[in-house]
Amino acid sequence: MSELKGARTAPRAALPMTRAEGRPRKPLALNLELTTDFLVSFLRDEVTRRKGFDRVVVPLSGGIDSAVTAYLAARAFGPENVHALRLPYRASDPDSLAHAQLVVDALGLPAETLDITEMVDAYARLVPDVTPHRLGNVMARVRMIVAFDKAAELGAVHLGTGNKTERFFGYYTWHDVADAAPVSPLGDLFKTQVRALAEHLGVPEAVRRKPPSADLVVGQSDEADLGISYERADTILIHHLSGYGDAYIESLGFSAAEIALVRGLVAKTHWKRALPIHAVVSSTAIGEFYLRPVDY
Repeated sequence: MSELKGARTAPRAALPMTRAEGRPRKPLALNLELTTDFLVSFLRDEVTRRKGFDRVVVPLSGGIDSAVTAYLAARAFGPENVHALRLPYRASDPDSLAHAQLVVDALGLPAETLDITEMVDAYARLVPDVTPHRLGNVMARVRMIVAFDKAAELGAVHLGTGNKTERFFGYYTWHDVADAAPVSPLGDLFKTQVRALAEHLGVPEAVRRKPPSADLVVGQSDEADLGISYERADTILIHHLSGYGDAYIESLGFSAAEIALVRGLVAKTHWKRALPIHAVVSSTAIGEFYLRPVDY
């Protein structure tokens, strides 16, 4: 999955520097209280003021991203207005349900479990040679269908749970339950920052400390798939996005192979970070000429 060449070598002044070393100081650090307040305000603005809803659906996977999303939503709308949706498949890790329940119990959320096995297996019977990877994509998209329908039933908005690292690496199923939602509070936070925010919000330790996994294939883990830990990947990624060249990033203790891996993942997956591409044949094309102020 790696392919990219070339990047700016002259860094912009986007990261804080130490006078002694001229190097970034904790570039992934957040003001956690300010970030929390901003994300809660963002949710209220996008869901209630702009869309006219006061209730949300959060698909709870048992992982840290959906947990943080639920905690933010509970602050924004009150726990009673956050419907937790657990969508297991027959091969899902039992810990996924257990960890989702920890979040439900901690916040006092109304919750529902809908097993997607019958829906997924019905498709698998039609395509007997389906691979585990493809079946995992089917699970992710079935969960998206259920989350949108549940939101329609409840008069709510389905919240996305994807983070910035996964988006830049293309490490998600396109149009899945985490990234196809109309509102997503974590999309501009690196995975490392989500972890810090989870600790600040009081997400249960079992959820915070578990190895990240999409839980679409038995035994799968994010970091094994990517070939690098999130902590190392995020540090390389933020320097790459800020314009630092390979030589500088290597001087921070990263190998040329790690840097090439991160750059390649970003370069190869631009298409997954865009809406479907429409041919523009008029001066009123949606997303090109017809924009609301925030789109500028």
